[in-house]
Amino acid sequence: MASTTTTTSASASARRQKKIVVIMGPTGCGKSKLSVDLASRFFPSSEIINSDKIQVYRGLDITTNKIPLPDRKNVPHHLLGEFDSSESHPEFTPSDFRSSASLTISQILSRRKIPFIVGGSNSFIYALLAKKFNPEIDVFSESNSETDSVFCKELRYSCCFIWVDVSPPVLNQYLVKRVDEMLDSGMFEELAEYFANPVSGSASQCGLKKAIGVPEFQRYLKRFQNEQGEDWRSEDDVEKKMAYEEAVRAIKDNTCQLAKRQLGKILRLREAAGWELKRVEATESLRAAMGGGRRVADIWERQVVEPSVKIVKRFLME
Repeated sequence: MASTTTTTSASASARRQKKIVVIMGPTGCGKSKLSVDLASRFFPSSEIINSDKIQVYRGLDITTNKIPLPDRKNVPHHLLGEFDSSESHPEFTPSDFRSSASLTISQILSRRKIPFIVGGSNSFIYALLAKKFNPEIDVFSESNSETDSVFCKELRYSCCFIWVDVSPPVLNQYLVKRVDEMLDSGMFEELAEYFANPVSGSASQCGLKKAIGVPEFQRYLKRFQNEQGEDWRSEDDVEKKMAYEEAVRAIKDNTCQLAKRQLGKILRLREAAGWELKRVEATESLRAAMGGGRRVADIWERQVVEPSVKIVKRFLME
């Protein structure tokens, strides 16, 4: 009995030594910005590990909405645009993430720094953190929606979970606006160039092909890309204009559906897996960001950054 108690105590002690911060939330809620704010201003001994299953791939930086280099503010980022698909290894799986992120966490901890896990792919986050992970079982599948026992409730690390939450109607409004901003930043041109490359059609690109925007514009580009010298959004070509607008609508709808699925998985992790998620409310901040004005930074600071700093500081002192 004493031996069992000692082993359990040693395991708990080892986990306490391996502290990590996990920032979760649906796409568009501000996870990346928050993580950089925390790491660059309050916890400078931090490094960020991307846990977005599409952003791990190299390429399509606008379409996959990777945080631009200047916005990273010299904070080291890992597993962000690092994976190149190949015929033998076309997709970066949850098991791949568990292995790669575990190694990266060990390296960061060895430097006496704090790993921040940041991204919206909850299947990746669960794969990394669960003590026992079975790659053959999708704990988030519809067939397991009523079965809590599929979740491993024991974690491999001592975790501080920050859940950046946004009211769905406000988030959806913001996501629609963000798609327009991505298109203004060159998303379509990036995709046109991608599909012009013969490699884009190979099996080795199956991971990147799942990025929202790729299948929606693929149909459009197959029809119109060979028309040289014409504006692809030409007001004069009604058919082309309608096809373009249909693709954009599909991107917006699919992005909102993704956010809804991600929120559902977060709730499952809280309720079924028993994860203690510290909720940070970002609705007003996002609403202000859409309206512009001088209050945006102040609301973000008061309602999102400051509560998050308190949560992390308390966790690190435990």
